[in-house]
Amino acid sequence: MNKDLEQNIKAIISSFPAVGDILNEYKIGCTSCAAGTCRLKDIVEIHNLPAEEEEKLMGRIALAISPDGGLKVPKSGRKPAAAPGTLKYSPPLRRLVEEHLLIKRLLALLPRLAADLGSEEGAGLALSGLDFIRNYADKYHHAKEEEILFKYFDPDLEVIKTMLKDHAAGRGHVKGAAEALAAKDAAAAAAHLLAYRDLLSEHIKKEDEILYPWMDRNLSLNQVGELFGKFAEADSKFDPAAIARQEAFAADLEEKLADEAAAQA
Repeated sequence: MNKDLEQNIKAIISSFPAVGDILNEYKIGCTSCAAGTCRLKDIVEIHNLPAEEEEKLMGRIALAISPDGGLKVPKSGRKPAAAPGTLKYSPPLRRLVEEHLLIKRLLALLPRLAADLGSEEGAGLALSGLDFIRNYADKYHHAKEEEILFKYFDPDLEVIKTMLKDHAAGRGHVKGAAEALAAKDAAAAAAHLLAYRDLLSEHIKKEDEILYPWMDRNLSLNQVGELFGKFAEADSKFDPAAIARQEAFAADLEEKLADEAAAQA
């Protein structure tokens, strides 16, 4: 089993499709992952299943790979998982999770913005939404991940590479939406906005539920303290009034779209 733990998960699923079905049962979505270059042992570690569930999962995977029972499941030496539904974060990572809340509010509004790009007002609101993404989601939030948090981990870890690919893909959709709006191509702009919404929604879910808890388990107390200070220093370089404007924009847009929906009801 040890050599199989080192294998690329997509290669394992390709050779043994039942493994993909088993992972899906445990809500470990390797079959739909765009990257899929993680090793099997990385997949198991980062999802931090309770010991009993992990043993059952690995036992079923071992049987799927070797039905004759020739593979042995190694015992995990990791810290025990938190009780289901009790995600707790260190102060610096909790700050990132709180920033996600505002980003998710904007993501929830993107379908409404995408539906009204043919009007001058609708296109203007979409451009303001792109400004929010560039400044708050990317320069303010993603920069802390890329320039500070991720530096505490091996850059060759596939989970880090996947998060960075998501950031790059998101920037591509923002650029594409802006270019489409400039060309008055409402259909293309809408497609980019909706693709961004789908990408970032899943990205945030992976960070909140999987990546950040895993990082917290692997950061020392000293590193957590360093992170808190570095995040505070990074935040101090941003104009508080600019951040407040981004927060106000999201709130005002929510109110405006809610009023329009009520008027049309």
